[in-house]
Amino acid sequence: MVSPDRLTNEQIQRFLNHIITERKLEWSTVNVYFSTYRCFYCRVLKRDQIRFSIPPRGRSKKLPVVLDKATVRRIINAPSNIKHWAVLYMAYGSGLRVSEICRLKPHHIESAPERMMVRVEQGKGRKDRYTLLSRKALGLLKDYWRFCRPDEWLFFGRDKSQPMSTGTAQAIYYSACRKAGIQHARGIHTLRHCFASHLMENGAPIYALKRWLGHSALSTTAGYCHLTREQWQKIRSPLDMLYQEK
Repeated sequence: MVSPDRLTNEQIQRFLNHIITERKLEWSTVNVYFSTYRCFYCRVLKRDQIRFSIPPRGRSKKLPVVLDKATVRRIINAPSNIKHWAVLYMAYGSGLRVSEICRLKPHHIESAPERMMVRVEQGKGRKDRYTLLSRKALGLLKDYWRFCRPDEWLFFGRDKSQPMSTGTAQAIYYSACRKAGIQHARGIHTLRHCFASHLMENGAPIYALKRWLGHSALSTTAGYCHLTREQWQKIRSPLDMLYQEK
């Protein structure tokens, strides 16, 4: 055994190559090894010359799961706990990120008939914005308010003085999917994609979607808009339409 402080750059590099090419560890695990070594040799041992590295990770592009409206209805109505029910209604009804749901405060719900908006403070990129407030969600929130009496945070954790954790919100979604018999659910962010796609199907302009989702670029918003199977089935090839017109 060689003491870690005596390992050469070449020995460290060989080990990193080994866990990547032969052991085929996940990139997240490889990155932990690399970050640990870099911290130890640069910050602790104060080595000036660090010559080990890992190749850049190629960015994988997974298509998001976009559920049809009937499936979304089954998921968001699956919880029996009113707080869990309200969390899912806000995720889908307002297109919120999970962190934004957890940071909601009661005064962010602007329920006056002429407003019907949700204020998102310091969302991604430290930006404030407004998004839609669903009338259905508002009715449920009123029942939730009477039953749970939230204080500072609309969706609180075990302690009312603390917001619900994002992990808890994710667990609520996965539990609802299991109850609804839905498999291959990729997380509560799926409901945000469904919010955008279903609004697009209903004719909402992409510029409005961009604003409600809190995106800086239209190209980002376009990545959230996907046709469901229902919409694909309604679209016909231009060749079929050409012959239908005759």
